[in-house]
Amino acid sequence: MIRLDSVTRQHGRQILFIDASMSVFRGERVGLVGPNGSGKSSIFRLIVGEDQPDAGNVVVDKGVTIGYFSQTVGEMSGRTVVEETMAGAGEVADIAHELHLLETALGDPDRADEMDALIERFGEVQSRFDELDGYALEARAREILAGLSFAPETLDDDVGKLSGGWKMRVALARILLMRPDALLLDEPTNHLDIESIVWLEGFLRNFDGGLIMTSHDREFMNRLVNKIVDIDGGEITSYTGDYTFYMQQRALAEAHHEAHYARQQAMLAKEQAFIDRFKARASHAAQVQSRVKKLEKIDKVEAPRRRRVVEFEFPKPPRSGDDVAKLTGVTKGWGRRKIYDGLDLLIRRKERWCVMGVNGAGKSTLLKLVARESQPDAGTVTIGASVKLGYFSQHAMDILDPGRTVQEALEAAYPKASIASLRTLLGCFGFSGDDVEKRCKVLSGGEQARLVLARMMFDPPNFLVLDEPTNHLDLDTKAMLTRVLTEFEGTMLFVSHDRHFLGAISNRVLEVTAEGVRAYGGGYTEYVAESGHIAPGVG
Repeated sequence: MIRLDSVTRQHGRQILFIDASMSVFRGERVGLVGPNGSGKSSIFRLIVGEDQPDAGNVVVDKGVTIGYFSQTVGEMSGRTVVEETMAGAGEVADIAHELHLLETALGDPDRADEMDALIERFGEVQSRFDELDGYALEARAREILAGLSFAPETLDDDVGKLSGGWKMRVALARILLMRPDALLLDEPTNHLDIESIVWLEGFLRNFDGGLIMTSHDREFMNRLVNKIVDIDGGEITSYTGDYTFYMQQRALAEAHHEAHYARQQAMLAKEQAFIDRFKARASHAAQVQSRVKKLEKIDKVEAPRRRRVVEFEFPKPPRSGDDVAKLTGVTKGWGRRKIYDGLDLLIRRKERWCVMGVNGAGKSTLLKLVARESQPDAGTVTIGASVKLGYFSQHAMDILDPGRTVQEALEAAYPKASIASLRTLLGCFGFSGDDVEKRCKVLSGGEQARLVLARMMFDPPNFLVLDEPTNHLDLDTKAMLTRVLTEFEGTMLFVSHDRHFLGAISNRVLEVTAEGVRAYGGGYTEYVAESGHIAPGVG
C-alpha cells in the first residue's frame, strides 16, 4: 500500500534519513519508534504529501485513501460535536453534503427547468451514498464518540465549547469514522483516559487496513502492532513482532555489534602493535608491509551507537510519619452532583495508591482534596507529621515564570545546586542542547509538564500526589521516571492511564465508581486479576 524507497530527508542541518526504505501492506500494524526528533512525524508528513523527500520516492498505491491524525487540531466551532465528526468522514461526508444540496434544489420551484438533470444526479449521488453506508453515518459517529468517552448530552452541543483535549478526541473520531484504507495515527492516546484507550484498542484490532502509529503507551503498542520500524541516526530498521520483541531483538543486535566491534578492535590493536614494534627492522620488512596492506583492506566495523538515555540518581526524601494522610467522613460535590459522601481513607507510609475510575468519577477531585487544593464540603483531610507533599497536576505549569528559560526555572528553584547537576536532570526529562535556553512561554504543554516534573524530582517530597504524570513523556523518559518511582522510598497517590506504569508503580488501588469507593490491597496487576477488568466498567 505504502512504500518509502531510498528516501533521504534533511531538516535544517539535521539529517533525518539517508537512503532509508520501509513498506506497509494491508493488514499490517506498524509502530514507529525512535528518540524525540528522529523523524517519526516526518514519515507521516512524507506519506500524506505535506513534505517531500530530498531524494528517493514515497509511493502510495493508486486509489488508497489515507486518514491522518496528528497533534495539530484546526479551528473547531459553529457545528455540533456530531456534525464536526461527520464533516471529516472523507468521500461519504462530501456526498452527504451534495445530497443535502440536491434535496434543497429539488424543492426549489425556480429550478423546475433543471428537474430532469437534478433527479438524474440525485439518483447517482444517492446510490453512491447508500454504497458507502452513508445512512448509518450519524449512528456510527455517535458510537465512536461514545467509545471516546463523550457523554450523550455533549454530542449535540457546539464543538467550540470543548477544551483542547476534547477537540483532539473529535479530531480522532473524524479519522476513525472516515474508514480509510490506511490509518496514520500520531500519538492517538495522548488525551485519552484508560477506558477510551481500551475501546480504541478494540476498534483498531478490527480495522483491516494498514496502520502506522506512534505511541508513548508501551502497553497500547504491544497489544496492537505486528511490526516495529525503528528510526535512529538516519537509519530505518524494521522488526517483525510487537514492541517487547523489538526491544529484545534490538538488545541482541546491539550486543552482537559490540562484541564484533570489540573483537575487531583487539585484532587491529594486535596487528598495529606488531607493525610499530618491527617497522624499523629490515629483517621484518616483508611481514610489516604485508600486515599494513592487510589492515588497509579490512572493512572497519563502526563503533556502536548507543541511544542516549540520561540517568539521574534522585536524592532520597526525608522520612515521614507512618500516617501520611487521613480522610474522615469526607463529602464533596459539584453543583447538585455529590462525588464523595462520607469517604474514609488512610494512606500510610510507603503505600502507592493508584486511583481508578471512569471519566468524571472524581479521581482528580480526590487528589486536589489531599493536596489541599480543594476543601471538602464536610469531613476532614489531615496530613501527617513530617510530611513534605509535592503535587503535580495538569495545571501545575502555572508555577513557571514565562520569561525565564528552562535552565533559569531550575536555577531559581535550586540556587545552590550545581549547573552540571541541573543540566543532567533536564537531560533526563528530554531537555538537551539548545532546549535549555527556550523561554517557558514558548514551551508546549508537554514540555511544561516535563519541566515541572523535573523541578519536583530534583528535591523529591516524601509524599507525591501526581495527576497523569506520564502524559507527553516519550518511552525512554517514561522508563526513566518509572525506574525512579519504583525505587522511591516515600508515599504516592496518583492517577494514570498508562497500564505499564500502573503495574510497575502501584501497591494499592482505590476504585471510584458511581456505587461507591472500594480499596484493593494489591497493586494494579492484582486489581485486574481480582476484579476481572482493566478499569472500572472495562472488561
